[in-house]
Order: sequence, then structure tokens, then C-alpha cells
Amino acid sequence: MEAGAEAEPLLPPRHWRAARGLWRQRGRARSAAEDGAGADNDLYINQAIVFIEDAIQYRSINHRVDSKSLWLYRWYYSKTCQWILSLTITVILALAFIEEPSSLSVTSDVRYRLPAWNPPCGLTESLELLCFLVFVLDVSVKSYLIGWKEFWKNKWLMAYILTLIVSLADWVVSLSFFCKESVRIRRILRPFFLLQNSSMMKKTLKSINSTLPEMASVVLLLAVHLSLFTMFAMLLFARTKDNQQDKEWVVYFRNLPESLTSLLVLLTTANNPDVMIPAYSKNRAYSIFFILFTVLGNLFLMNLLTAIIYNQFRGYLLKSVQSSLFRRRLGIRAAFEVLSSLKETPASAQQCCVSVGALLQVLQKAEMDSRCKQAIMRSLKMCSCDQLSAAQFQKLFEELDKDAIKQHPPSPEYQSRFMQKMQFAFGHAYFGYLGNVVALANIISICVVLVMDADKQPSERDDFFLGAINCFFILYYLLEMLLKILAMGLKRYLSYPSNRFDGLLTVILLILEIATFAVYGFPHPGWRPEFMGLLSLWDMVRLVNMLIVFRFLRIIPNMKFMALVVTTLLDLVKNLRAFAGILLVVFYAFAITGIMLFKGAVVPLGNTSAANTTHDNGTLQCGTYEQLEYWPNNFDDFAAAVVTLWDVMVVNNWQVFLDAFSRYASPWAKIYFVAWWLISSVIWVNLFVALLLENFIHKWDRRCQRESLSDIEYQRTVELMFRDVLEEPTEEELMEKLHQHPHLQLCR
Repeated sequence: MEAGAEAEPLLPPRHWRAARGLWRQRGRARSAAEDGAGADNDLYINQAIVFIEDAIQYRSINHRVDSKSLWLYRWYYSKTCQWILSLTITVILALAFIEEPSSLSVTSDVRYRLPAWNPPCGLTESLELLCFLVFVLDVSVKSYLIGWKEFWKNKWLMAYILTLIVSLADWVVSLSFFCKESVRIRRILRPFFLLQNSSMMKKTLKSINSTLPEMASVVLLLAVHLSLFTMFAMLLFARTKDNQQDKEWVVYFRNLPESLTSLLVLLTTANNPDVMIPAYSKNRAYSIFFILFTVLGNLFLMNLLTAIIYNQFRGYLLKSVQSSLFRRRLGIRAAFEVLSSLKETPASAQQCCVSVGALLQVLQKAEMDSRCKQAIMRSLKMCSCDQLSAAQFQKLFEELDKDAIKQHPPSPEYQSRFMQKMQFAFGHAYFGYLGNVVALANIISICVVLVMDADKQPSERDDFFLGAINCFFILYYLLEMLLKILAMGLKRYLSYPSNRFDGLLTVILLILEIATFAVYGFPHPGWRPEFMGLLSLWDMVRLVNMLIVFRFLRIIPNMKFMALVVTTLLDLVKNLRAFAGILLVVFYAFAITGIMLFKGAVVPLGNTSAANTTHDNGTLQCGTYEQLEYWPNNFDDFAAAVVTLWDVMVVNNWQVFLDAFSRYASPWAKIYFVAWWLISSVIWVNLFVALLLENFIHKWDRRCQRESLSDIEYQRTVELMFRDVLEEPTEEELMEKLHQHPHLQLCR
């Protein structure tokens, strides 16, 4: 260019205009090339941002990567859009509580329940239509973003569309019948919207599905065990000429269905020893049959099922987490590949590399945890090179795989000698132990007062003593909280969950105590004022005492083993939401099915429409639904159905429900309850036990490494729980998968 500039004045006059036109054309071409390069660079930066966000969330990168699609993709996965989608799912699931049959009544007891308010036709249907429109928009955006080819490979999206079509058709049918139809298919399909929106729930469901063949072998063995012992029981307890000696036959083994039911319930020990007593009272040798059945079925086969579920499900969940790790590594590698295509990358480099400046630009725009972002930026600043290789790039993002660490703020530094001594005394662990001893003394004093006043009438109680000791202890709790804040500083004090729990309850107790004194005055002998305000004095005192008892849980962090158990449970609550979601899906589907099958089946005694239930209270058989007054457990509305299913899942007295609904509805009702027992109590509970064991064992194995780091809190996810046993994907696997990307064309 410089040579051209020097030669330009030497051109003859007749060539001046032609040369100037040629120069302008070259300038325009250079400007267009620079604009094109800038647009390409912006696209590559945006692609890298999205790929890194996909890696953080373990999302698939098989989506469109043009500039408009990337904007739409980030908008779809923004917090606002996902919050709207979650709210829509919550609303459509919650409709079951208010739509007919409504759960808006004080009690579900069929004897006392008043007619519940049912919304007019069109109210809940309008809300439902709005939810369907959101879901239609959701599935449309998803289908567009992944492309037509990927759409046909995605069974979940096709099922999503089919569910929406069936739901909308059923919605139209409801309106055409003016909401009077008894069966609404779309209610059973609603849990699918929750299921398809969670990738972890999909993986968990896939793992459960893969575990079913192994579980089926043990379930089949259980069925053989149950069938054989049923045959033996019908032969052992066959009907004889002496009707007085046939109690076992009459009550439990009259026919094949009743025999199967009796032994199935015995497998859960719910009717033990009731089922054995009639025969055992006749001959003690009959106990061998029942003991042998229980030992083989309950102790061996059921526990073997737990072991198989733990072993198989852990393996399949590990595979699922392994695929999540592959997605993360693939997303990071995809980001590296597109950043290496930037125009600023030196062409002389022998291998692909990414400039540090480009990565910093991506990190500033990417949505990620501030801890990880700061750690990666610190590593970049410490790096002496300007270009990053693929291995260095991948290593930087290994920060995403590390435990989330929460370090507590430092304590304040006092200059005064006296304040330093105060800080040492009240910040010491022994001061916390003293607070635990005082809390224990408070609990003991409450117990003593409750035991002394247990048999007294409300008019005979003197609340002076209990009110006085509560006042003393609450003042101590307030003083303890203030002294700890003085020693630790407010930020450090609030950084501990146990201190937040303790401080919140102390403030609530103080407010309640001040309100009690303001309404009823200070404690004095014979302190039994008349009812005033919202709560009576006794109600206020009871509320204070309940909070004091609840506050005693502050001792948990000071007991290492108990703290380990509690943190394991808290981790389960935080990280295993997929299991809770699947249980919710199953609960919802079975509750809606139960309403369709058994709504209005249970009627109170004395109603002539009830078959075989018009008995006098004195003649009711012991242990029946009517005698135990299980009337609130029914399927007349959604809330009652959920509680009934919970009671059956616990399996305590679940034979009562089997018997009652087979009488009130149909003998085939037992199939419904047995299916629910298999899915909830046998499969899901065992899966929960498997993950509980895995989480606890993992924490138990790592506790020794962290006992010295008491000032640091570690938070782990399900993926991090298996991190030590996962295999890193190879370079060839990542590049092969990237070259199969339907929308991304790599240069190499």
C-alpha cells in the first residue's frame, strides 16, 4: 500500500480518474470484508456463549446456531421464560383442587362434609386453555430450535404434541357437554407437562425403565412365592364340618381372591399377627406356616429386591450422569471450536487455539455462577500465554465440576483489649454448648409443667410458672444472640444456617412474648385472664412452648454424626427433586384415576344405597373401615384421594382399604390398590432408599477429609456425587459427535 501511495502522484494526468476509481473500489471491498469478518466474529462469540451455557446446564447442543435462533434460544432459556413455564405447569396441576369435584371444604369425612363450592363451567376451562396456549408456544419454539430432522428423533417432543392434541380435543368435548361429563382424559395427562420439562426427571425415568427387567425377576419370584403359599393355605385351612373351628377359613381363606389378598397383606406385615391368630389358637404348629411365609417373603425376597434396585439403579443412574458429563464436555469443546474460527486467531498457529481476550468476552456475557466465573477469570489472569489450546480451554472449565464452596466472612477485629476478650469468650464453642444446656433446661422445665398439668382442667391451670420461666429463657436467648453477633459480626453470624434458624426463632419468640404481655399483662400468681385478642393466653403460651421445643434442634450442628445425617437429608431434598417429581406424577395420575373409579362409592352408614353397610354400630366387625371410622379416606375429591393414596403407600392397615372399596365399589378395586402398592411402596420407596444410601455412603467416605475444614461448607449435586467414578470422554469421541451436529459446520 505504501508503494502504491508513493507511485500515485507520478501517474500521467489521463489515468488519474481511472486510478482514483480503482482505489475507491478496493476501499469498498476492504470495508465489506471487514464488516463481514466482524459479523462472523459476533456470531462465533454468541455461539460460544450459548454452548457454554448449554454445558453448564447439561443441555444438548443439537440446535440451530444462526444469529436469530441463538437469540430465540437464549430468550427461551432465560429465567423469565422458564419461570412462566414453571408457573403454567403449577397452575394446570393445581386446577385439580378447585375443579369439580372441588377440594374446597373443611373436611373430607363423608358424614360431616358440606357441599363444596364448585367453579362455574368455563372458569377453570379458561385457565386451562391459557395453559395449553403456553404449552403450544413452548413446543413450537422447541421444535423450531432443534430442526425438523432432530424433531423426528425426539420421542418426548412427539409425545408432547400428541398429549396437547388429545387434551385440546377433550377440552372441546367438555365445553360441548357444559362440563357435565364424568370422565376427563386430559386430567390424567397433565403430569406429562411436568415430566417433559425436567431433563433430570427424564433421565431418572429412563433409569427406572432400564431397571424394570431386573426388578421383574424378583417380582415374579415374589408372585410364585405368594401363589404357592396361597395353595398351601387353602389346603391347610379348608372348610370342615365343625363351623366353630373354621374361623381362619371364614375370615381369611374363604376363596382364592381372599386368600391371595390375606397373604399379600401379610407380605407387608400389615395384618400380622391377626391373620395367624385363629389357626394359632387352634394349634400352635400352624404358626410355622406363617413364620416361614414371612421370613421367605418379607425378610429375604423383599430385601433382595431392595438390593437389586440399589445395584441396578445406581448403575443406570451412573450411565445417565456419565452422559451428562459428556454433554458438558461437548458443549465446552464446541465453544472452543467456534472461538478458534475467529478472524483474530493467528493463521500461523500449528494447532487450533483461542485467544484469552475472546474467552474473557464470552465469560462476561455468559449466564453462569459468579463463583465459577470469578475462578475462571482468576486462572486466565494467572496464565502467561495469550492463546489457549483445547486442553487448556477444557481445563479452565473443570471449575464447573468442583464442589460449591461457601466460606464464611471473617470476624471483626477489635482494637480494645476488653472487646477482644469478649470476642474470644462469646465466640468460643463452649458458649454455644452453654446455650445448648440452657435450651435443654428449658425443654425439661416445660416437660415438668406439662406432666404436672396433664390431668388438670383449663380453669384449674395456673400459667404463672410457665409464663415466668418462658420469659426468663427468652431473655437469655436474646442476650445469647446479641453476644454472638458482637463476637462474630452480623455477616458472619448470618452466614451460618444454624444461627439464622436460631436467630429467627428468637426474634419470633420475643415478639410473641411482648404481644402476650401487651394483651394479658405480666405473669403473676393466678395468671388466668379472660380471652382477649386473637388467641387466648393458653394458646399464646402453647405457641411459645412449641417454638421453644422446635428451637432445640439447634443442637444438631454440634453433634457430628447427627449433623452428617441431617446434611444428607438436606442434600436429598435439594438434589433429588427428580424423584419427588416422579412421585408427584404417579400420585397425580393415580389420584385422578381413583376419582374416576371410586367417586361417591363410600357412603355413610344408614344410607340405603350402600350395599352391605347398613349395620348397627354395635354389630360392626372389629378392624373394618366403618368400625375404624376411616370415612375421611375416600376418592370424592382430589385432596382426599391424595391422602388416601398416602395412607395406602405407608401400608399400615392398608387391608382395610382393600376390603372397603371391594365392598363399596367392586371386587376388582383390589387391582388398583395392589398396583399402587407395587409402584409406590415397592419400587419408588426402594429407589429412594438406594439414593439415600448412595448419598450417605459418599458423605461418610469423605467426612475425614473435611473434618479440619469446619469453616467451609460444601454443597454437592447428583452429578458431583458420582464425579469420582466418571470417565472423561476422549478427543476422538468429542470431535466425532461435533462433526455429526446437524446445524454446525466445522472448518476441520
